[in-house]
Amino acid sequence: MAISAKIRENMARGSWIRKMFEEGAALKARYGAENVFDLSLGNPITEPPPEFHRELRRLAENPLPGMHRYMENAGYIETRAAVAEELHRETGLPFRPADVVMTCGAAGALNVALKALLSPGENVILFAPYFVEYISYVDNHGGSAKIVPTDERFLPALDALEASIDAGTKAVIINSPNNPTGVVYDEETLRRMGEILRRKEKTFGTSIYLLSDEPYRNIIYDGLTYPAPCLHHPRTIIVTSHSKDLALPGERIGYAAVHPECPEREELTAGLIYCNRILGFVNAPALMQHLVRHLQRARVPVGDYERKRNRLYAELTRMGYTVNRPQGAFYMFPRSPLEDEMAFVRELLEFRVLVVPGSGFGTPGYFRIAYCVDDRTIEGSLEGFEKVARKLGLR
Repeated sequence: MAISAKIRENMARGSWIRKMFEEGAALKARYGAENVFDLSLGNPITEPPPEFHRELRRLAENPLPGMHRYMENAGYIETRAAVAEELHRETGLPFRPADVVMTCGAAGALNVALKALLSPGENVILFAPYFVEYISYVDNHGGSAKIVPTDERFLPALDALEASIDAGTKAVIINSPNNPTGVVYDEETLRRMGEILRRKEKTFGTSIYLLSDEPYRNIIYDGLTYPAPCLHHPRTIIVTSHSKDLALPGERIGYAAVHPECPEREELTAGLIYCNRILGFVNAPALMQHLVRHLQRARVPVGDYERKRNRLYAELTRMGYTVNRPQGAFYMFPRSPLEDEMAFVRELLEFRVLVVPGSGFGTPGYFRIAYCVDDRTIEGSLEGFEKVARKLGLR
């Protein structure tokens, strides 16, 4: 047996991802990539903003001495200062460079945080639907995941949250704007969540951390302002990346930031720095740290994503699909017209349209669309959605 039983089991749980990839590859080989409408991957085709290319060119033409060497495991102090300044501007909280640890993306930040926090047997609460890798991240560091439902609007079911917290609960992971639903958690939900966490801390005499996964917080529509979770619980750790707001997913640059009023701030930050090293990340990519230092307010054109959202939402609802209108990110999570969403996904495959079944996100009966694709792919997919809608009698 080449691999462990646990890894074999985890791979089987994620087999639907491989299945969709294999289906897509087979379709593209048979019909040509231009005739396959792949809405399955959250891999944005949007290019980084002009500011990124200007900074990259400036650094290439005027390299800094030692710019590719090791630095402190927490990252360059100048980059951490830039991040802290932007967090202070956005939240009003007095973030300092010492509160920030640069990481290999948001996934690196989450693993670093969970490694620092978890003792064997402790649990982490997730809200379904959730990003599929969360369960593996928790398992990576000896914890167990507790799944709590969301309501009909995909907002956390707070009564269920309160009932699920026990003496072994170490953290709650939230993701807003959410992958896969595109929902933005509102201020009232976050306020009540913070109250629940603090009440349970008193009940059990424990510390419960809110891990706020925020890679989409700068991709929000309809003029909404992002409600910052850290304003509602002092034991918040922000984990995020520039994969989406600067369209740099392959560069793996992000950070973890500890709430400046967290009672264990210094010990926790020291733990994050240590875990950044021992997990093998060592430090976040040096070149990207130099670049994002000057790009904290740069963004990809959010209006382009909003336009795609509007087009898809209008067409799918016209066809008879039940869709919760996304408020951010670049995902849509419609209800499957068939109880077995895998059967519905196969119906779409007949028309060379690829989506992801909701079971992969812990929520059967739905499917995820990623609309971070070119307009041709979106427009080409509509015929398949329309034909399946007619076949299933949605109108």
